[in-house]
Amino acid sequence: MSSFAKASDLLRLAEMASARHLGIALQDIEEEFGVDRRTAQRMTKALEDCFPNVATRTDEQRRKFWTLRGQDARLMLSRGIRDSELAAIEIAIRRAARDGASNEEKALASLRDRLLASMPGPHARRAEADAEAVLEANGFASRPGPRVRTDPVILATIAEALKAPNMLTITYVGERDNAPRERLVEPYGLLLGIRRYLVAREKGGDGRFRHFRLDRVGAARLEPHSFQRDPAFDLDTHAARAFGSFHAEAEYGEVAWRFAPSAAPIAREFVFHPRQEMTDEPDGSLTVRFHASGWLEMAWHLYQWGDRVEVLEPEGLRALVAPHQRADFPALP
Repeated sequence: MSSFAKASDLLRLAEMASARHLGIALQDIEEEFGVDRRTAQRMTKALEDCFPNVATRTDEQRRKFWTLRGQDARLMLSRGIRDSELAAIEIAIRRAARDGASNEEKALASLRDRLLASMPGPHARRAEADAEAVLEANGFASRPGPRVRTDPVILATIAEALKAPNMLTITYVGERDNAPRERLVEPYGLLLGIRRYLVAREKGGDGRFRHFRLDRVGAARLEPHSFQRDPAFDLDTHAARAFGSFHAEAEYGEVAWRFAPSAAPIAREFVFHPRQEMTDEPDGSLTVRFHASGWLEMAWHLYQWGDRVEVLEPEGLRALVAPHQRADFPALP
């Protein structure tokens, strides 16, 4: 490794040690830099030699942590933000805007502005110009696409309720309702997709978690009283029970798709589900398996693959997709 690369890694290590309240352990260094235990130990020794304010502590599992505080931490910030880091923030801002996540968009924009404000003017302008070039190279300068509009005031109210957490009153029009009605709910999180859903339990209901489409929420009011979150609920686990954002318990089960050899290389690059299993078949095809629900959203996605994907199971999804497969698509997703 060159001296420049070593110096760059040491500065990155110092940033990590100053940014994490509990400090960094050897395992963190191994994962971040892709090194073995001996190299990680040498890096902590170099950190201690270069930065006299490094503090160490050992937890109950006898793991050692390194932290960097005080003036040394401020010196790290004075180096400014890299163009790649600024580009990553800009990408996140544009994704949030595209998905209608106005709260996240504002928070990220504020973070970007404060970082740039901490830099000398010429450095900030250069970082912005370099970041814009990175964005254009990666196709993020402009990315149109369909999305459902969501009222930013409603989003902000929901975000505030989730933070506390506080009870929330929403004016909601269900799919079978002719008129909106108020519902008092315990909010647990948001599911993102083509449409956005609020995951919540209705006060006085049957205790089940329900999904409320945000485009059907006419108003939201933050209530002064809080509620006790169910400690057994995990949003990631809950979200994984669906292919997209729509959940249907009656459809939940094993899903298996087989992509033709001509489509397998492209399909292999996709993450169709966070808990998917991929199997390369002897004939060059690819089988993908996972457990989820939401056949309609699956069918919408599978349509893009034409006749180069076969639904092995469930039978209900297979019957839904089969009449609409085409062989004349000039390209795959």
